Formats: sequence, structure tokens, C-alpha cells
Amino acid sequence: MNTDTIYRRTLQQGDAIRYWHYSDIVSQRYDVPDVPMQGDMDPFFFMSKKKNFIPHTYPCRVDFQQRYLEKKPQPFGAFELTRWWFPFGSDRVDLSGFWFRPTRIGAWAQTWLEAETAGEVTLRFTTCGGGIVQVNGEDVAWSAAYQRNLENTIEVTVSLTSGLNDIRVWFDDLAERDIRFFFQLDYVAGVPVNVALVSPICASGVAEMEALLEGVSFEYSAYSHGDINLCFPAPATQSLTIACRVLGDFISLDSPIELETELRPGQKTARIANTAQLPADFRNFVITLSSGELSISRTLGVEICHATAQQVVPDTLAARIAEALHTVATQGEYSSVKALARLACGMADEETHAMLEGVLPSVLDCHDCADFTLVPLLWCRIAWGDAIAPATREKIDAAILHFRYWMDEPGNDVQWYFSENHALLFHTAAYLAGSFFPQATFVRANRSGSEQAAAGKQRVLDWLTHFESCEMAEWNSAPYFPVDLKGLTALAALSPDADIAARSRRAIQRLIEQIARSCHQGMLTASQGRSYEHTLRAGRSLELAAISRLLWGKGNYGCRFHALPQLALLLRDHGLTLDPALAEVAVWQKATAQEWCFAQGANRIAKLYHYKTRHVAMGSIAGYRWGEWGYQETPLHLRIGDIPEAQLWINHPGETIHGGFGRPSYWGGCGTLPRVQQYRGLAVLTFTTHAGQPTFTHAWLPQHIFSDVRISPERIALQSGAGMALLFGSQPFHIVETGPTRRCEVQQHGKTTTWLVRLNDAADIQSLDHFTQTFADLTVQHEADDTLSVRDPVYGEVRFLPDGRVEAQGRTLDPDAWSVAGTHCELVL
Repeated sequence: MNTDTIYRRTLQQGDAIRYWHYSDIVSQRYDVPDVPMQGDMDPFFFMSKKKNFIPHTYPCRVDFQQRYLEKKPQPFGAFELTRWWFPFGSDRVDLSGFWFRPTRIGAWAQTWLEAETAGEVTLRFTTCGGGIVQVNGEDVAWSAAYQRNLENTIEVTVSLTSGLNDIRVWFDDLAERDIRFFFQLDYVAGVPVNVALVSPICASGVAEMEALLEGVSFEYSAYSHGDINLCFPAPATQSLTIACRVLGDFISLDSPIELETELRPGQKTARIANTAQLPADFRNFVITLSSGELSISRTLGVEICHATAQQVVPDTLAARIAEALHTVATQGEYSSVKALARLACGMADEETHAMLEGVLPSVLDCHDCADFTLVPLLWCRIAWGDAIAPATREKIDAAILHFRYWMDEPGNDVQWYFSENHALLFHTAAYLAGSFFPQATFVRANRSGSEQAAAGKQRVLDWLTHFESCEMAEWNSAPYFPVDLKGLTALAALSPDADIAARSRRAIQRLIEQIARSCHQGMLTASQGRSYEHTLRAGRSLELAAISRLLWGKGNYGCRFHALPQLALLLRDHGLTLDPALAEVAVWQKATAQEWCFAQGANRIAKLYHYKTRHVAMGSIAGYRWGEWGYQETPLHLRIGDIPEAQLWINHPGETIHGGFGRPSYWGGCGTLPRVQQYRGLAVLTFTTHAGQPTFTHAWLPQHIFSDVRISPERIALQSGAGMALLFGSQPFHIVETGPTRRCEVQQHGKTTTWLVRLNDAADIQSLDHFTQTFADLTVQHEADDTLSVRDPVYGEVRFLPDGRVEAQGRTLDPDAWSVAGTHCELVL
């Protein structure tokens, strides 16, 4: 073995072994006999009692556990290593992802431990599924807990020889939708060792490649025009190939875009593409750096929006409706939604027919998220069936009749039935499909269309009753507002029952009101019940921005759509009317502030507060599960000025890998939920993290977006346009200066961290200097009864009480008194 190609890293006791050579994932479809399931919509599925473990179990998992639970795993993939794992912040070999059908997956990984002397070491192995640890060809430990997405840990003490020791891991699991597919092997204690990766190139070249990818970032956090450049932390000393695979999110049907360029000696910046070449959306770039036979990859995300080309907004609603339909029809992502827009625009051509047929396999095979596809597909079939070629129409009809419309019908899929948005689409589809085909037989349910329609109708009615009583536990969710609107617009346009159509219209009007009141200059700026990195970091390219453009003339288009063309059709063809006063609310221009308090979910679980002026806005959740394990909740979100990207949110990362699939992930959700309380433009967040979680909290803060940024360890001052904000921390602020979030992330380190946020809403403060001086001494005082108090120069003493109430300016904000309908008022500045 050539020792020049051994890449060594010293291990301290307790360190993870973080460098591996690993195989492609081996996948085997895992089908079980079709059986029905028991259950119903579960609006609180994310409020788990054990960490963030989701308890719902599919028949495939039951069958899988009967076969493999607590039985030594048997590798079913060949030991063929093709890829290289470098940590980039993660202690785990993390191959997590999304599989739309039940799929058995497995992979091999290998590394070497170099021991100074022969002796014993204790290793700790962690995974969610099963795995085998081998040392020098012998199986030394195995685990087979196979409990979906809930990790299990074992320890083993093994003997090492002096020199290199071959360490191999086989790990496998059953993938059901999103899967945490990883393993972690820790060096707990024992004789001194190094991790020694046997590389096909010299160790110095490996070190350089790792350092370049460790520090790589995009030049900007979002692009609206111009070239997209990758910035490396130092000039390269060798010629390296850069390959970029550009992907949408996990349900995107668009083909990946493959890009390639060279990083030459002396270069530290590489042009990847021009913004106009790529779809307008938050896109994941799988960046692979190669030298000879060694390739190292990591994933970075960035928002792309063609905003420069979208500056002119049509003046009238009718013109914006036409623009919306045409934009989706010509620029939308490949989907049944795009096919619907094309039919609505008179484009019943070969491209549309190919798209209609292209989306059918996911419906026929009952892939997870097929309900997202089926509802607009039904709209196409019902409203434009005559424009669809008979052969294509026949295939659509077969897919409709063979679909599984609810969990009580036989099946072996892993469709997600439990959340509010999915339940609505399943019930909408069953009701509309059964009504359209009253005499046909729906195969899985083994009942007539009229019977299927009756079952779907009752469930739609139950869903609407639930909504009218407590609305959405997935509150203010940027990704799920459009999905809810997808189902409701279909019901409003296509329901044969006038009552359901009318109730659906009222639900649409209510959701649009929520969006308007939670917007700042047309951009959603609020606490969210379920969020993802790709929906938080994006702004202009989100579908909500397109809906804002359609309704209020403020926003941009991306390429991912769920409801925009359906909402446009409802306005154009089906007489939907919306309160014209909401335009003023959504795009607030008044010299006053709006305060908006309301509650969401059964038992009003989410009490929500929103405050905005012309120049600033901040939304938060009050008294919500302080200190518990989180899922995808964003507790606080703010924007300042007129630039959509001038936004900030604060969370505790659920994992340390960037671009991961965790729920919560690095940016989407909170590992531990904080105590959050807000009064007008003042908010305090306190995090106390749990053992085993990342020991820092952080804020998304893209410095290049703001017109003025002033950072010290104790205070951060920001300005964008006429909007200003201050941040104070209980620990010194650490600005991330390298890597994917270079100059876009600020951290506080420690098990307990407090963030104090103050927006400028004082009419007489016009400069950042004046603002900073006025609030320079802002601090949080902790009282004996756990009350937090802040002496604010404008509001006076603000008391954040431990029961969730807030007292200030002779007022008491009591979240327990907030209703689902909510209250809003104007406040003088």
C-alpha cells in the first residue's frame, strides 16, 4: 500500500470517524400484499412524544419488522465502493433522502483505523435501521432496531493490530417517504488511533480538495440576474474538474441540469452558469470536485429568480390572471399543474399530451405525493376532456379508477394521509372523481363512482367543518398554503354540491386573508408551522410571491406551482371574489402599524402574533411547547425594507449537515423549540438545547442584501431601505465567514442562548446611528419568577411573563384569549 496516498486525521476520544469510501445505495422495491389501514387525519402528527419521532406505521413496516427486527442483518449489496464521504460538518455518513414507494435500501462503507500500538478500542455505532460493523474481516457488532427514523446506539470493544485496521460497515433500512438513512461510528476510548482513508491520489491533493469544498459558497445567497459563481476559500494549486448537478426539491419532476467547468491553478472563483439558463426556484447544486479517480461532493442550495425580467406587473386583475396562466403554461415545472394551465391557454398540443401521460405512472403506482398530481389532473379531465386526445384520455381514466383514495382502501404504498394538506387532496380527489364517473368501478375500493363520491363528500364535509372550527395546525406554512388552495379551488370550481362550493370559497377567502395579514410588502413574514430550507431561504420564487403578484400586483414567479393557475381560473371563470381591502393589508403603506393576533389548530395550539409597519415586519408564535423537541416549526421571522431577501429568522438546527433531509434540518424547523415572546417590534427568544443536539443556535442573515450591516460580538445592527433592526445575544455573536453560509449566518454557541430582537418602528428615528444609539442599552432581565423584562426606550418596561402573557404600555397581550378568527388593529407610531 502506497503510504503517500493515505489521508490521515487524528482522532480524539469521543470523536466520530468521519472519512469513508462507500458504495452506491442498493435499492429493492418492497411490496407487501394490499391491505387497508386504520386511521384518520392527524393534524398533530409532528408533536411527537419522543424526540421528533413520527409514530404512524404502514403495513410494509409491520411486515419488514416481522422479518428483520432484531435479526442480524444480511448484506444484499455487493462490496463495490464508488464514492467518497467527507464530513463537511457532519459526524455521520448521511445518505438520507426520499423514496416514493416502500423500498429496502442498503450500502457499504469502508475506512481504516491506524493504531500506534496493538490494543483495544471501544466503538459506538448509531443508525436508525440495521447495520453490521466489521473489523479486519470479522463481524464485531450488529444492530437491527428498524424503527423508522428513530436512531439506536450500541457499543462494542474490539482489538486492533498495530498499523492499519480495515473497518467496514453495512447499513440498511426500509425507506418510507423521507428516511434518515445514516450511520455514525464513534471512537469512544482506547489506544490512540488515526482515521486513515486510502485514496487514489496523494494525501496533499486530498487535503486541498477537502479544504476547497469545506469553504465553498455561492457568491450571493440569491440570484435575480447575472452569472452564478462558486467562491472557494483559497486559490487552487492543481487543475480540478467541477461538475454541478442542479436539482429541484425532492418531488420535482424536472430533469436535472448537468454543468461542468474547470478550476485552474491560481483560481478561487468558478463560473457555473448564467441565471437565465436555470429554472427560477430554490435549486440544489450537487457540487463534485474531481482529480484523477477521486471525486468529492457536497450539496449547496441557492434561490434563482428571474426578477429582472419580471419588473413590469400588469395593472389590472384580468391582465394578471392572463399573465399567471401563461407563465405557468410556458415556464412552470413539469407537472399536471402546468398541463392544466396549458389547456386553459388553449395549448392542447403534443407537449401537453406528453406531460399528461408523463405524470400518470406516479398516480398508477400510488407514489407519495401523487395526490398533489391527481387533483389538477382531474381538473384537466373534467373541464378540458374534449381537448385531450382519446388515447391519452383513456390512460388518464384508468389511472383515476385505479388510484388509492384513502388508507381504508387496500394498498401497499406509503402515501402520507395524515397531514391536513394531504387529507384535503385525497378527499377532494375521491369526491370529484366519483362524481365524474358515477357508474364506473373504482378498483381498489371496489365500489361504484357514486359510492366513492359519497365517501369522499362526507370526508370533504368533515374536513371543512374541521377547518371552520380550528383552521390549520400547519399554520402560515409557505409550502402548504398553496397545497391547501389546490384542493379548495378544485372544490369551489368543480363541486356538484353548491354548499361545498360555497364553503370552499369561504375557506379560500380566509386563507388569502391570513396570507395578506402575515405578509410584508406581499411576502409572507411570519411564524410557520411547517417549513423547509428551500421555502425559507427562497422569497421571490415561492408560489406565495406569485399569488401576491396575481392578487395585489406585488411579487415574482418561480417555476414550482400548486394552485396559481387554479386560483386564476377561479377568478376568471368561476366568479371568486376577494376583499379588495386585503391589497392594502398585504402591501402596507400606511404611517401606522398593524397588529394581528390569532390562533390555529385544534385546542388553538398555535397562538400567533404579527406586527408590521411600512418598513418592518415580524411574526412569532406565543407560548408554544417551550423547550420541547421540534419538527418543522419556524418560531420567528422578520423582514425589513422593500427587498424580499432582507429577511431573518432564528432557529436551533436539527442537524449539522447542510442541505440535509432532516425534519428539522439545518434551517428548516428547530431541534429544540425556544421560549418566544413578542411585543410589537420587540422579541425575545431563549433556547435550552437537549443532550446530543447541536450546541449552537443561529440566524439567517445574508449580509450582502442589507444596505448597512454593523456587527460586534455583542450587537448586530441592520438596515435595508428605511427598515432597521437590532440583535443582541446572551453569548458573543460568531459570524460564519466560510462555507455554504459565508456571511449569511450568525451563531451563538452554548447550551442556553438568548436572542433579543428590536425593529425600528419609531417615526422620529430616521438613521441607523440614531436607532443604534437609542437602543444601545437594551438588555433582558431575568426575574425570580422566570419573568423576562426589557426596559425599552419607546415602549417602556415590557414584561414577558412565564405563562405566555406580555405586559407593556398599559396593555396585556394574552395568547390564551386569542381566537381562531383573530383580531387586528392599527397602532399609532
